[in-house]
Amino acid sequence: MSAAAPAPDAAAFAGHFSLEATRPTATEIAKLADIVPATTPIYFSAVPTITRQEIVAAAAALRKAGLEPIIHIAARRLAGAADLQELLSGLRGDADVRRLLVIGGDVDTPGAFADALAVIQKGRLRETGIEEIGIGAYPEGHPRIPAGRLESALDEKIAAATAQELRVHIVSQFSFSPERILAWMRQVRASGIGKPIKIGMAGPTSVPALLRYARRCGVAASLRGLVSGVAHGLVGHVGPDRIIETLSAAGDLGEVAPHYFSFGGTLETARYACEAAAGRHGASRAMARTN
Repeated sequence: MSAAAPAPDAAAFAGHFSLEATRPTATEIAKLADIVPATTPIYFSAVPTITRQEIVAAAAALRKAGLEPIIHIAARRLAGAADLQELLSGLRGDADVRRLLVIGGDVDTPGAFADALAVIQKGRLRETGIEEIGIGAYPEGHPRIPAGRLESALDEKIAAATAQELRVHIVSQFSFSPERILAWMRQVRASGIGKPIKIGMAGPTSVPALLRYARRCGVAASLRGLVSGVAHGLVGHVGPDRIIETLSAAGDLGEVAPHYFSFGGTLETARYACEAAAGRHGASRAMARTN
C-alpha cells in the first residue's frame, strides 16, 4: 500500500520531537543515533533502582552519540543535597548535561527534598552548569494532587526557576485523548503561561500494553476511552496519530512539540517519530503492517 500524501501542518508540528528512554543499552543508543536527527533530546527516565554511576554513564553515551541527554531528577527519591550535587557534577563533567527534567517522584517518604519545587529553589542547579529545566504537568490531573494545587505548583515552579535564571519548558504526562489535551493546553495559555510545552504521547504499541501503562500512571480519562472502544483504531499497534492531527490543526497553542513515551520500545518509537515528522499520515498503522 502506498503512503498517504504528506500533511505539512502535522509534519511541522511533529518535527521537533523528543523521546523518553528507560535504561537504553549501548547498542540501543548507537542504533537510536542512526534513526533520529543529531541533537534530538533524549530524556533519561528516573528508574528507582538505577545508580548514579549508571545515570552518568548513560548520559555520556547519549552525548557521545550526538544526542542531547536530558536527565530526570526525582526530588523525593534524593537521599540528600550532597547526592544531588554529586550527580549533577558527574553529569556536567562526563556528559556536559545542561538540561534536566525535575519531577516530584511518587515516594511516600521523601529524602532531603519534599518536591520538585524544593529542588528548583535549593538544589543550586545553576552553580553546576544547568541552564534549563523541564517541569511536569498533567492534562488529566494527578491521582494524589488536587487540580488547584497542580495549577499553583506550576506557577510556583516557573517563578522559582526564573528567579534562578533557568530557562523553563513544560513536559506533560501522556494522554490518549486529543480533546482533553487541547482543552488543557488552552487553559494553560489562557492563564498567561507562554513557556514551550512538550506534549506527552504514548508511542505506538499494543492495546494491552497501553492499558497497563494507563492504569499504572493514573491516566483515567484516556483509559476509559480505550476500554469503551472510543479511542481511534483499537487494532494492531495504536499510536498518537489523532493527537498529532488535532494539535497541529489547532494553530493557536504557542510553542508546542511531541514528547514520546517509548512504551513499545525506544527504537520503535524513534522510527514512528521520524515517520510522523516526515508527514506520513497514519504512521502507527503503517508501522503495525511492517512489524
